[in-house]
Amino acid sequence: MKTAIRIVLVIALAGLGVWLWTVLFPSPEKVIRRRLLELACAVSSPGNESDLARLAAARRVAGYFSTNVELNIESPRFGRHNFTDREEITQAVYYARSHPGGVRVTFPDVNVTVAPDRQSADVELTVEARLGGDPDTTVQAMKFTLRRVDGQWLITRVETVRTLSRRTPRERALTLSLNRVSSG
Repeated sequence: MKTAIRIVLVIALAGLGVWLWTVLFPSPEKVIRRRLLELACAVSSPGNESDLARLAAARRVAGYFSTNVELNIESPRFGRHNFTDREEITQAVYYARSHPGGVRVTFPDVNVTVAPDRQSADVELTVEARLGGDPDTTVQAMKFTLRRVDGQWLITRVETVRTLSRRTPRERALTLSLNRVSSG
């Protein structure tokens, strides 16, 4: 009976040790996922905040990016935007958070691939953004590249992933007709 209690106690202590290890030393993937969740929350705003609060939040968002960042974002709704430093990111976030109805950003689908050296990672994710008062949600596939700098995961590159053709059905039909004429 005493042996069984000792075995159960050893197993319980081992389980507690493993759990404590994962809490104190989470995997890079978990750290990156948590960081991206924090980023989405920092970009989002209720829309009724003061200019000072908006500026502080925009600077906090810029802190998620490296100093030599490269953002190439293209959206059918908002057009093409390129950013190369934190100040440009701060201005863009400040502007987005100034929308009267606020803005809500989520990353519902995050796939993290950590490099073997555990110092960089590629993240493919879906960005869902909704401006307050607007019934439409903007959905965009993106690819983030992160690098571990001084023990912190910073975003070094963001690019839009082109998933579907942006041509209208009429443009596709015209292209198809032209291809048939030229091949026939």
